[in-house]
Amino acid sequence: MAENEYVGDELEPRDPSRRSFLKQSSALAAMALTPPVALSAVDNGLHEKVALALEQMPLRLTINGKAQQLSIEPRVTLLDLLREQLHLTGTKKGCDHGQCGACTVHIDGQRVNSCLTLAMTTEDCNVTTIEGLADGDKLHPMQEAFIKHDGFQCGYCTPGQIMSAVACIREGHADSPEEIREYMSGNICRCGAYANIIDAIMDVKKGGAKV
Repeated sequence: MAENEYVGDELEPRDPSRRSFLKQSSALAAMALTPPVALSAVDNGLHEKVALALEQMPLRLTINGKAQQLSIEPRVTLLDLLREQLHLTGTKKGCDHGQCGACTVHIDGQRVNSCLTLAMTTEDCNVTTIEGLADGDKLHPMQEAFIKHDGFQCGYCTPGQIMSAVACIREGHADSPEEIREYMSGNICRCGAYANIIDAIMDVKKGGAKV
């Protein structure tokens, strides 16, 4: 990871795993792009399977404290649901492969890569995005610390960095700069603001603010 000064493993995606997610997405894409005649020639049941895969299904969950009753296709990722359907564009689409961390959100308090999370797996869950951290006009302590320590430059990765930073403290993994580097390793900052990000996290940790 040449451009990332953090070290260690990437964030583990929430179940379903990255591998199973990619397999399912690839299968759906291949089926959707296959002409109906070819589908019939291969398997008379494939066309029906494609139709079922694209059929709208109900989804009930809570996002930033607000209950949502939605209708979505089962192949939709949580990231696309947030950005395209709910217009919560603070969560960024970076690599779309679970490698950069720009799309990090919390599901029931656990940080996840929303680009690798099928929205249907969040039924009855509590989802928190960057828009849900602040209390009205009062910024979250981590947001304030990022501003204080200049923890961003272009700002594109910042929402994911902040969501991971909050989780890093909650998980008990912010006791030293070395530990922070390890547990923030799934979040890439292409501008190279890592030192300032670590300072921001350490500041919030030492200040004892509730995160």
